[in-house]
Amino acid sequence: MKSGLITVFLGFCLLNLTGCMGVASPVAGWAYTDAKFGNQVTDGAAATKTGTACATSILTMVGTGDASQERAMANGGITQVTYVDHSAKNILGIWGEYCTIVHGS
Repeated sequence: MKSGLITVFLGFCLLNLTGCMGVASPVAGWAYTDAKFGNQVTDGAAATKTGTACATSILTMVGTGDASQERAMANGGITQVTYVDHSAKNILGIWGEYCTIVHGS
């Protein structure tokens, strides 16, 4: 049993060396990533509220959460979107977080 766990652990370590990243980002760092980026801007009124929604990845094997724009809008009480940003964090493929940040009114 112990040798099986060691084999799985070593296999996971080797998989991480391939550059796989459990969180989408416009830039990738094998050891650490912390990036913010945007992809949507509207002609809406000036932003007075911000809402955030995040999803988490553990060991690039388990992912959970709701990082949707709809969830971020609900979390911030936003009905009209002005712009949307995203953030991505990843630490050695062990822990990753992807967030959608909605600004609006």
